[in-house]
Amino acid sequence: MISTLSEQLSVWVIPVLLVFIPLIGAIRRVKVYEAFVEGAAEGFQTSIRILPFLVAMLVAINVFRASGALGCCVNFIEPVLSFFHIPGELVPLAIMRPLSGTGALGLTSEIFTVFGPDSLVGRIASTILGSTDTTFYILTVYFGAVGISRPRYSVFVGLCGDIIGFLGSVYLCQYFFALP
Repeated sequence: MISTLSEQLSVWVIPVLLVFIPLIGAIRRVKVYEAFVEGAAEGFQTSIRILPFLVAMLVAINVFRASGALGCCVNFIEPVLSFFHIPGELVPLAIMRPLSGTGALGLTSEIFTVFGPDSLVGRIASTILGSTDTTFYILTVYFGAVGISRPRYSVFVGLCGDIIGFLGSVYLCQYFFALP
């Protein structure tokens, strides 16, 4: 019953919004098309403004992986994590996730290929993707878009959130999915 209702609702959400938003705009006497075009122009200008920040971040991520620095970080952190029974295969994901969502998704795909999505490592990797964020991407894109040059505590707070999300994912998945 609920799945049928959600399927029907999901089919109609976008068409209803495409009718509802212009209708509300017309009722409020807003020139909907002109407002849309103006917003699209602002979005295009924003994307041009943040493009250098994106290119710099993507180059830095590729250099980080290709230089072997990611491997060194994994080798450095792995003994500590193994003490806490955290699978070593998750270390590259924990390091890559704050840097790049696409890179983290690629690493998760590799984990799925090796261990399977229903394995404990696969479930932890999936939970990490949902519990952490691409901190440096967010700071680069959004702070670059609005011209913030001094992030202050944003990097520290974002990375603390990522660490808590990682550790929480490992703990909860081991608690719920590990064999007794």
